[in-house]
Amino acid sequence: MKYYGITDKGRVRKQNQDTFTAQELHLVGGALLVVCDGMGGARGGNIASKMTCEIFNASFLQDLNPFDDLHQLAEHMKAASEAANAAVFARSLEDMDCCGMGTTLVAAAVTEQGAAVLNIGDSRCYHLSRRSGIRQITRDHSVVADMVENGDITREEARTNPNRNLITRAVGTADIVPPDFFFVPIEVGDYLLLCSDGLSNVLEDEELARIVMEDKEVKTCCENLVHLTLERGAPDNVTVLLFRK
Repeated sequence: MKYYGITDKGRVRKQNQDTFTAQELHLVGGALLVVCDGMGGARGGNIASKMTCEIFNASFLQDLNPFDDLHQLAEHMKAASEAANAAVFARSLEDMDCCGMGTTLVAAAVTEQGAAVLNIGDSRCYHLSRRSGIRQITRDHSVVADMVENGDITREEARTNPNRNLITRAVGTADIVPPDFFFVPIEVGDYLLLCSDGLSNVLEDEELARIVMEDKEVKTCCENLVHLTLERGAPDNVTVLLFRK
């Protein structure tokens, strides 16, 4: 088991409002991976993503016990996301500089039985394997994702649609923000890739798969993904967090 993460403010943004964390979970024989992409002004977005990442992580680790069932693990993740949402929402009401702030949240708790994945917003989790290639696990909570699902535009058109940065769900924007959950079997040699839209809006899925499956160290893969994004102009903050079983 190996994992590595990297973040960059990109070529255009003056501030990096992405936050990530990763750590080994000895009790469940795996790891916890978290990526947040803040929104809501120069100060608010940064605070929202940092608060969410820190509170989700701390809440998840509190009273953590071995889990036999991924659905039990998901309930533990849900409680952590609720704690983070409550704190960010309260801060947005108390601090005028943070009014309207929010953040995406994608998290994966990997165990020997597989992975439980949670998401709010449009930061993504991909599963990659040599057997089945690359597959986006999460579904974006965004205007363009809804348009694609309704048949109004294609996936290719969504990449350049002027509304592609508008998300329909974000941590801290309401007193209750429900996450979606996904369950992923993980075999030895498989990867989980968590990222902000600064990566997925610039690189095609096939490019992500090609770079990740080059049999290099996870650190090198992350660096290569960010490097190519920067070469393409990197109009947004970009964060990559890669896990290999």
